[in-house]
Amino acid sequence: MGLSSIWHWLVLGLVVLLLFGKGRFSDMMGDVAKGIKSFKKGMSEDDAPPPAPKQIDGQRAPDAAPSPTATADRDPV
Repeated sequence: MGLSSIWHWLVLGLVVLLLFGKGRFSDMMGDVAKGIKSFKKGMSEDDAPPPAPKQIDGQRAPDAAPSPTATADRDPV
C-alpha cells in the first residue's frame, strides 16, 4: 500500500471526515474567512490619514490640542 494508492486516500479522507465532520469543517473555513476579512480591514484602517483638526472662523476648535509653536510664542516670565 503505497502513498499513491486509492485505498490510502479513501481511508485518510474517511478518518478526516469522522474527526472533523462536514459541519465543523465548514464552520472552521468560515471562521478563517472572517479572520482574513478582519485582518484586511485592520490593515486598511492603519493606512487612512488622521482627520484634520476642526476650524471655527479660521481658529482651532477648543477641543483641539495646542500646537507646539503656540507655547513657544509666549514671552517667558
